[in-house]
Amino acid sequence: MKLLLSLLFAGLLAGVSASNVVELTPDNFDSEIGRGKPGLVEFFAPWCGHCKNLAPTYEQLGDAFAHAKGKVVIAKVDADGAGKPLGQKYGVTGYPTLKWFDENGNAEPYEGGRDLDALASFITAKSGVKSNIKPPPPPETLILDVHNFDDIALDETKDVIVTFTAPWCGHCKNLKPIYEQVAIDFKPESNCIVANFDADAQPNKEIAGRYGVSSYPTIKFFPHGGKEVEAYEGPRTEQAFVDFLNERCGTQRAVGGGLNDEAGRIAELDTLAQKFLGAAGDARDYAYKEALTLSESLGEMAKYYIRVMEKVINDQESYIEKESKRLASILSKRTISPAKLDEIKIKANVLSAFVAKKLEEAQEKVESVIGRATAEL
Repeated sequence: MKLLLSLLFAGLLAGVSASNVVELTPDNFDSEIGRGKPGLVEFFAPWCGHCKNLAPTYEQLGDAFAHAKGKVVIAKVDADGAGKPLGQKYGVTGYPTLKWFDENGNAEPYEGGRDLDALASFITAKSGVKSNIKPPPPPETLILDVHNFDDIALDETKDVIVTFTAPWCGHCKNLKPIYEQVAIDFKPESNCIVANFDADAQPNKEIAGRYGVSSYPTIKFFPHGGKEVEAYEGPRTEQAFVDFLNERCGTQRAVGGGLNDEAGRIAELDTLAQKFLGAAGDARDYAYKEALTLSESLGEMAKYYIRVMEKVINDQESYIEKESKRLASILSKRTISPAKLDEIKIKANVLSAFVAKKLEEAQEKVESVIGRATAEL
């Protein structure tokens, strides 16, 4: 009975610890590599910190191609231990070193990213074998590389913020979801680009060096018009990035998406809106005509101020309150396109210029009543 339990336990333990990454030594290397199927080989050292960081990802890579063991090999070599002769044979001078071997055993260096998606995509491109990884949704952050960096970051018609990152960098991983949300926030802005650049990928290192990138993440802002590149040194929060980009790009985006409360507002017409709502008779008519004349030089957004005034003039004093509630309901549901939501938000913001005056008047009435009551006491 004890023997049976021991065998069962040993079997379970072996199942748990089984790896889909093949361990290569000088004894089995030639029987696994160059025998009609290609493979990726990691040359590592047990004491190497970068190797330790890569290890769980590399195990996941082995699992991702476990279904195709007859077509592609995912392997590793302890190049500071039993596999040292192999490391010397293939010119390994640093750890981890990744090399791709074709079906004939010819080696070439792997110089791409060290995240799971980058590694799996490389193997698929080289071997034609697809991994079993469910592809993530494409990022909203624009991904730059050596081929498109200059065309996008140096486009004089656009403002571009770029994070220079490395796949293994812990701070970069922490920043990624925050930065992705910033990209979502600014997606409607075609001239304010939120981008990322893998500065650790070998083909990209020349560009990283050009901009003095020596640690990760490094964040730089490339302004339109070919102006001097600016280092971003603010907090790495969504709010801080949104505030920074709004100031530099001239946009009015809000944290979480959509426009902020200032979008669409025009200071001169805000003043006239309050003057209009606080007036009556000829004085109100004069404020309306003044706003109408001014709006002709202020563009499309000014027209909504005029429309609101016309609704109020036509005996619809309740229009502002009713319309404000209707627009607030639409904005809370977010069931329409981003462009339409922006349009609704601008209208709501303009209405608030009128509502502010009504709230101010109500506050003044309350204070007046309190003042009279106090005086009578």
